Amino acid sequence: MANKPHLNLVFIGHVDHGKSTTVGRLLLDSGTIEPHVIEGLKKLAEEKGKATFEFAFAMDRLEEERKRGLTIDIAHQRFDTPKYYFTVIDAPGHRDFVKNMITGTSQADAAVLVVAAPEGVQAQTKEHVFLARTLGIGQLIVAINKMDATKPEFSEARYKEVKEEAEKLLKSVGYKADKIPFIPISGYKGENVVKATGKMPWWKGKTLMGQFDEFEVPPKLTDKPLRWPIQDVYTITGIGTVPVGRIETGIMKAGMTLSFQPSNKIGEVKSVEMHHEQIPQGVPGDNVGANISKIGKKDIRRGDVGGPADNPPTVAKTFTARIMVLNHPSVITAGYTPVFHLHTAQVACTIEEIKQKLDPKTGAVLETNPEFIKTGDAAVIKVRPTKPLVIEAASQFPQLGRFAIRDMGITVAAGMCLEVEKR
Repeated sequence: MANKPHLNLVFIGHVDHGKSTTVGRLLLDSGTIEPHVIEGLKKLAEEKGKATFEFAFAMDRLEEERKRGLTIDIAHQRFDTPKYYFTVIDAPGHRDFVKNMITGTSQADAAVLVVAAPEGVQAQTKEHVFLARTLGIGQLIVAINKMDATKPEFSEARYKEVKEEAEKLLKSVGYKADKIPFIPISGYKGENVVKATGKMPWWKGKTLMGQFDEFEVPPKLTDKPLRWPIQDVYTITGIGTVPVGRIETGIMKAGMTLSFQPSNKIGEVKSVEMHHEQIPQGVPGDNVGANISKIGKKDIRRGDVGGPADNPPTVAKTFTARIMVLNHPSVITAGYTPVFHLHTAQVACTIEEIKQKLDPKTGAVLETNPEFIKTGDAAVIKVRPTKPLVIEAASQFPQLGRFAIRDMGITVAAGMCLEVEKR
């Protein structure tokens, strides 16, 4: 199992367009979850007055979600295709976006955009597409769902209309729409998700799951300098200080001298471990622990980033970023100081100026130096962290340039760093 390449796949799209149901169907028909689990969930769904939600319940395990019939938190579930093993991330489509949507999406290698055939492209379909683009997801499949609910059912004509609508949207945010596969499905009826049962004889293409093996594994950024965000720091008797975290770019091996920023501490890698075994080197995607000499437990902490001493991680005095406002109860003006979540850091940052307001569908500049921005707006902003923070331009280090902005217990915005003014 472990030697198959791994991909993170996120399902995005408008609320109620059937993301969770499609994911549930995928897990059932691929043999990832047992039929009796779905049967149990079916009874539960009926008792709660939510008949037909049983597949969604496979992903929406929280009681609150079951009551509301919504996906609040994000579920991670593994499934396999002949070529890959996937971690599937079911992202909430409605307004209570959680930061996991962002952390989920920013870790995703590919996305499935679910669009319901009866309704077609909706407001959140547009937001999610812009968000996927902002967060740098290059590989996309569009699943046109609820084909069983078109008039007449499984209508090829309706599929073509929705496909055309979605293609326009994708082009408008800069995707190459002709390179993106579209697949008609019914998540609820199980048509064309894992298997085709002949309800759409006009469809000659692959099933949704069949299309997954066409994805490509994104290049491991081993040619870039090491960037290693620290999740935890342990002290192990007889060994010393062992920071742990996921390598995002570059290679780590024994003998390297690392600089940890913003703590500004230097140490040498004595050994690299993964799953309690010493490994010759760590590469991007590996969660590793490293025994570091000359550094005490108190010297570095979660949110620090390790990098080569001669090419250390960038500590920002200020940075410029492009954001999408997802959910703010009023308006955002200069001076606003919410918490930015990026890699393993959480730091309050002040939005010093709003440079441009953008069209969220096209990225075109609508206004220069606007007074304020609100939910649904996209913007370019200048930001000043209230305490030292490592952030990199997303064009250089994608994983260290994407962030979520949280305030009042909700995710207010998501964005990517365009450039950094070094401290």
